[in-house]
Amino acid sequence: MPRGRYSLHDPHDHTPLGEEHFQCAAGPSGWRYVSRTTAPGDPEAETGTADLTLDELGRPLRLELHASGWQVRGAALDGVTWVRTDPAGVHAQEANVPAHAFTGSSPAFLVATARLLRPALGDPAVRVRLVALTGSVLAPRTLDQAWELLDRQIHHTDSGPLTVDHYRLSDLQTGEQASVHLAGDVVLAAPGIELEDLESPPTSFD
Repeated sequence: MPRGRYSLHDPHDHTPLGEEHFQCAAGPSGWRYVSRTTAPGDPEAETGTADLTLDELGRPLRLELHASGWQVRGAALDGVTWVRTDPAGVHAQEANVPAHAFTGSSPAFLVATARLLRPALGDPAVRVRLVALTGSVLAPRTLDQAWELLDRQIHHTDSGPLTVDHYRLSDLQTGEQASVHLAGDVVLAAPGIELEDLESPPTSFD
């Protein structure tokens, strides 16, 4: 069960955005990731939480996000369906779009999308439609990405072989590209994300 800490920053100007303390685990029916995000320089000041459960195919069975009093609960249902609640808890808005999964600022979503798409080395990029829940108000936005597996390397470590996958992500609206390195269910490097601490080796997906 990997447990660790990511540092988060703005990928453009490198402004610190805080840290995400996480743990995740794979089981016979899928994968679960839970985390709490803290403010820059203050590990006691919680700014948000994430709880994501995937089924064995990588589809979101359950998602719950909290940030600045806002809450989103969602799942894969007729596309993806979610309910977003304001800080006062007065107005809950339900929405549904024909998308494949969710994405957001948490590193969990990179692992989840890679698990869902499973692009093969040498194959063309795979297109996916996602609902992004971002910012302190968890505002939803639908976007299209393309994922391509560029390289796979095996590194020998004290705890055994570590397979690292290198993906290229393309935003199909803006043309912006990003490079993401994953080892099982842990993000090793991605724009705005740095792995600072890992207490146990990543879990390898079959």
